[in-house]
Amino acid sequence: MAVQFRNVDLDPTSPVESWPFEAIATAIERGTVSDWARLATAITAEPWGQVARQVEELFGYSRPWGVTPLLERAIARARAQADGIERASVAETVRDLVARSGLSMGEFASRVGTSRPRLSTYRTGSVVPSATLVVRMANLVERIESADRSRSPA
Repeated sequence: MAVQFRNVDLDPTSPVESWPFEAIATAIERGTVSDWARLATAITAEPWGQVARQVEELFGYSRPWGVTPLLERAIARARAQADGIERASVAETVRDLVARSGLSMGEFASRVGTSRPRLSTYRTGSVVPSATLVVRMANLVERIESADRSRSPA
């Protein structure tokens, strides 16, 4: 790294995630494209992690010319991408629970306290159910599977 940190005793080749706030501020304010790329990589890996939070904090009171919009877009893009992956994961979980239940969509929806159209939006990922509803779905499936196991001859 070409930049020298002020007031920080740190190996600049150490992982960005281990840098204190002062080192991140210095890299943003006086760093090079390779420094900013390292920050963007850390932000992509953990969109709500410490590096992203520290960059946001810095931008709350200082707007370094040029790099600010780039890192703000990196944070927004990383968070949008993570959100899409998480939505898809929840949708997959809902689809799996419905399939494991052996119930029709309408019956499953009714038994967890929602409507069939709303359950459909959960299955596609266009709407994310609350955590409590996902737990309710999992509990329903567990009860059904437990009842099936107790009826099966051993």
